[in-house]
Amino acid sequence: MKLRYAVVFEQTPNNYCAYVPDVPGCISTGNTWYKMLAMIQEALTGHIEYMVEDGDPVPEQKTSIEDAMRDYLEPISEEVMESYLKYGEPAPTLSVTFQMVEVDVRITDGERDALTSRAMLSLAQASAENT
Repeated sequence: MKLRYAVVFEQTPNNYCAYVPDVPGCISTGNTWYKMLAMIQEALTGHIEYMVEDGDPVPEQKTSIEDAMRDYLEPISEEVMESYLKYGEPAPTLSVTFQMVEVDVRITDGERDALTSRAMLSLAQASAENT
């Protein structure tokens, strides 16, 4: 099953990191751009495969690049800025980029059937709530 998610990539002074807004907890780092790109693809694939194995729903692919940029580029709150000043740390300055990442998730026929059944149930429940 092929899935595409928006990913936020950051370059820090020491490495690169990435996270997937639609898949909470799916993050990765690497000491080079290419290592980090490979690591986030591996993390995303594994994260979703484990969710499917546990019977959890596959996260919706709803965040676009534009959404990720808008959410990321919100100003840093005064509370956060004050915490940097309180501890004498400089405010963060990061190089950031956004791109879609595609992964191919392996699922068994039984897992696929279970996902389809849950999706159908969710649609039926949503339809019932709207009537």
